[in-house]
Amino acid sequence: MSDAIPLVAAIGTHVEVELIDFRGESEALDLDLVSERAADIDKGRLGATTPLAQAIMGQVAGALVPYNRDDVRSIRVVSVNPALTAAPEDTSERMQENLRKALAAAERTNAAIFAASFSGKWGDYDPEGVAKWEQGGEPASE
Repeated sequence: MSDAIPLVAAIGTHVEVELIDFRGESEALDLDLVSERAADIDKGRLGATTPLAQAIMGQVAGALVPYNRDDVRSIRVVSVNPALTAAPEDTSERMQENLRKALAAAERTNAAIFAASFSGKWGDYDPEGVAKWEQGGEPASE
């Protein structure tokens, strides 16, 4: 018989859980519990402040935890082990940079759509001519 103390689900652990729905059917999930700043659910890193993480924190393998969200009624903690990989310290900077890039792309698209649909009393809007003018060149003439 082993005298080892079972590992408790906490930040820095890898947990395997089963989400059990109201029909008794289950769905397996493998997740690393991480700080909110390192969370990235697409990569299997669950932020500690999420409802799911809050439900399983402090639990050991074999625990059955009530969890009433959507069609899920309980969570079975299958195993708790040390995290598989070290989570990055902060994914928020990377996410903010991706957000900035997406916003800039959306603004360019909106400007192109506006330019393609605009016609005024002085002629059509020419985005290439404006871009050339902004760079110090002469605007295109008709």
